[in-house]
Amino acid sequence: MLSSYIARDGRVEVAGTIAALHDADLVWVDLLDPSDEERLAVEQRFGLEVPTQAEMDEIEPSNRLYEEGGALFMTATLVAQVESGTPRSAPVTFILGERQLITLRYIDPKSFRTYAGHVQKARLVDERPVGVFTGLLEAVVARQADILERVSLDADQISAHVFRPTEVDQAKPLAELLKDIGRCGELTSRLREAVVSTIRLLTWFGHPENGWGKDHGVRERIKSLGRDLASLADFANYQSNKVQFLLDATLGRINIEQTNIIKIFSVAAAAFLPPTLIASIYGMNFEAMPELSWPIGYPLALVAMVLSAVLPLWYFRRRGWL
Repeated sequence: MLSSYIARDGRVEVAGTIAALHDADLVWVDLLDPSDEERLAVEQRFGLEVPTQAEMDEIEPSNRLYEEGGALFMTATLVAQVESGTPRSAPVTFILGERQLITLRYIDPKSFRTYAGHVQKARLVDERPVGVFTGLLEAVVARQADILERVSLDADQISAHVFRPTEVDQAKPLAELLKDIGRCGELTSRLREAVVSTIRLLTWFGHPENGWGKDHGVRERIKSLGRDLASLADFANYQSNKVQFLLDATLGRINIEQTNIIKIFSVAAAAFLPPTLIASIYGMNFEAMPELSWPIGYPLALVAMVLSAVLPLWYFRRRGWL
């Protein structure tokens, strides 16, 4: 899908036709899972070679951050579909030139939808493509902060179930807690990757050799974004450590419960071993067993078996083993 954003008098209009690519006031072209026709139209209009999906997936910095044909090609990994419970992360490419910004993506992060809606409602402070690019980066960073807040809230809820199960409304089984921790850890991992990738993109974009660092307004926005991303990176690392701690604590609880179950079976086996021994002895068919001829032999054997079971239990309880 191709969306063309045209800036006129501080207002932005959006068009979904290929013909809009030739508008003189075109400032931003957004390609979401484009068709071959749309990709070819963009390449012919701007004289640029749009990277393929396979090229975007490459992780080498030289393939993600480079200059070609007077435009900066910058690729970062972003996260999408967080609310659906099945988050996805995929590369998004920003192609920034003097007269246009082109974005190429095969996922639909919420930050893009949010920024697109914002620029259509409010006046653009900077109508240049670089202004749209930095504004889009600010929306991306704000979205990453929102996701981190969600991760933090989920981790706090999991922590309550792990350490204070009696204080929550419905204590979850440990198997469910492991699934929740897994989902939280996966989202944290994807977000850490996205934050680091965005930091790498911003650092390369702000390098003096790329020209934009000389623009005072752009430089100030780069500094602000850099501070925000550094804070997000630190918080993401903290959340990752917290998720690992919750996983270790949950596995510890599982081990404790398994140990208690094994202890119960061990105590039961130890308590019933003496009665079994007594019953086995008197179950032997030997004639020279004087107790067999006693009138009280049978009740005496029953009493002996009961005492041999009760006395070990009493001893275990007194020692604090039960």
